[in-house]
Amino acid sequence: MVFIQVILPVFFILGIGFIGQKVLQLNIRSLSTAGLYLMSPWLAFRTFYTNEVGLQQVSILVYSVALSLLLIGVVKGAARLAGWSASEESGLILASAFMNNGNMGVPVILFAFGSEAFDYAVMIMVIHTFLMGTIGIYVAARGSMPAGEALKPMIRMPIAYAAVLGLLWQRFDWPMPEEMFKAVDLLADAAIPTIMLALGMQLSTIRLHAADLGKISFSLAARLLLSPLIAWGLAVLLGVEPLLLKVMVIAAAMPTAAITTMYSLQFDSQPELVSSVTLTSTLLSAFTLSGLLWLL
Repeated sequence: MVFIQVILPVFFILGIGFIGQKVLQLNIRSLSTAGLYLMSPWLAFRTFYTNEVGLQQVSILVYSVALSLLLIGVVKGAARLAGWSASEESGLILASAFMNNGNMGVPVILFAFGSEAFDYAVMIMVIHTFLMGTIGIYVAARGSMPAGEALKPMIRMPIAYAAVLGLLWQRFDWPMPEEMFKAVDLLADAAIPTIMLALGMQLSTIRLHAADLGKISFSLAARLLLSPLIAWGLAVLLGVEPLLLKVMVIAAAMPTAAITTMYSLQFDSQPELVSSVTLTSTLLSAFTLSGLLWLL
């Protein structure tokens, strides 16, 4: 029942993007860029404009940073024990520590838990997007360019600026004309279906490669099993409300973020391994997320 009500609608939209790309051969980068730069910032703005910052939001920040750092630590520890190269370590960090809680996490949480949980999910997405644009790019690029150069794409990422603008607008109670907010609403509402279609289109271009099955299995276990366990522990330690605990656990259980494949390709950090984990984790998440939602 959970699969039909929550997971199936998400994979249906992903499937439309997947099939559409196979048939029509559309420009994925244009659609993805529009969703990321033109629509998602307004979703972030609306979320932070309409929700007061309190203890729960601080907890989300602590959870997001701690989860990413702990998963990175797990991969680095495994890499040292297994004797993996720096390139393999970077690729596995990208595949294991950065989850797709934007393209998939936000809609899954909306379908599963409703509008209040949706706002929490968007906050997690904003923070995680910032982390991927800083730590993620640095991890991917550290072997091929200076850290300062690697962080330039993060500076151009508008979603964090939009979130801060929303906070300031709310904090100082600046006037918001009704007509302007209607426009913000339209752009924000368009963000989720657009990025879901873009993800389906991106998945259609990924191919499974004969990479090391041991590394793939390790990354899948870290991404789909260990990550939600760590998230549950963090949520309990932070003492968050039951709904936010569920959101944190489900967000952490998302498959590998599709953008990590782009990072690994751009900076030559085991792109075949990362793309294999991205595709496999997305397919397996239909079952792991169904089971986790049933348990919660």
